[in-house]
Amino acid sequence: MKGIQLDLISEDKLNGMTPMEKVRLILDEVRNGKILILEKGLTPSEQNKLIELTMTEIGPDDFAGIEIESYPVKHNTTFFNKLLGKTTLKTRLTVIGQAAQLKTIKKDRDLISAMVSP
Repeated sequence: MKGIQLDLISEDKLNGMTPMEKVRLILDEVRNGKILILEKGLTPSEQNKLIELTMTEIGPDDFAGIEIESYPVKHNTTFFNKLLGKTTLKTRLTVIGQAAQLKTIKKDRDLISAMVSP
């Protein structure tokens, strides 16, 4: 059967990986033509590392790069955290694929709409 493979990666799996392991997994899988959906998105520094590494691997006939879309990051500011002056970032669902395969049509706070082509 011919088609596009979607891999949904759990938060538990991602939490057990180092930032570089996450970036390498994502880049390797996307280069193999898969669309990845991460239950828990990447931190801003992980996203920067992914983009940086992707730029080094782009080739004219081989790999055109990645398309990445995430829901906006939520700031976890509970009363206790506010009292201590702490805010934590909560990353959310992220969709990643090859730029030639995945095109974002619409994105807002609670919706990511994308077109996937073979």
